[in-house]
Amino acid sequence: MVSIRTGHVSITGNFRENNEDSYVVDESQRYFIVADGMGGQNAGEKASALAVELIPKQLEQLLNFDGGSKSEVVDAIDQSVDYANSEIMSLSEVDPSARNMGTTVVFLVRAGDNFYIGGVGDSRVYLLRNGNLQQLTNDHSLTQALLEAGTINEEEAKTHRYRNVLYRYLGTKDGSSGTDASEIKPEPGDRYYLCSDGVTDGIGADQIQELLVSSDDPQVIAQKLVDAALQGGSRDNITGVVVFVE
Repeated sequence: MVSIRTGHVSITGNFRENNEDSYVVDESQRYFIVADGMGGQNAGEKASALAVELIPKQLEQLLNFDGGSKSEVVDAIDQSVDYANSEIMSLSEVDPSARNMGTTVVFLVRAGDNFYIGGVGDSRVYLLRNGNLQQLTNDHSLTQALLEAGTINEEEAKTHRYRNVLYRYLGTKDGSSGTDASEIKPEPGDRYYLCSDGVTDGIGADQIQELLVSSDDPQVIAQKLVDAALQGGSRDNITGVVVFVE
């Protein structure tokens, strides 16, 4: 069984009145989730809080954390996210203060000897392995879609006016179209980073990579990453969870 150590930090930042990010780090280290809420008043806060409350509840009912086939695990994850999505949609229909609320979600789930990583929206999961940083999730943003279509290039994408406009997130019908979860066999020395786009609004991949190896304490690294994003001019809430595989 792989051994894990974690660090986690979430701050409101310099530009927002309240923190609409939520995250959960399971005490038994079976799952880690980051959600970035959106919507007027406190609606985003409600949506992200619902995601990190309901997805774990469903996972604990549906998933055998000791293992199972990839399709069984992915199905349990997708059903859990689907359930949270429908509850968020239902609440936004009946509660005027929650109208049009939504949230992104990214996760790392352990089942047996494997990790399952995926998400909906533009929060991200990175893996640093053998000196290489890789983004394991896809952004469901209009800018990313334009990039994939070859309409714009990487440089243009950085400042594109649609870079924060999502075509998939929880709180919409498309939020139930799966989480694209991939199966990864963890290796000793792996460092995973789950973050809201408040991190990537302030720092780029090079700096994330640099900071992920800057200490042997995951909590110190989690704090450094958030501080760097803040200093880098992030205009959002900033949340990150660091997971070390020993």
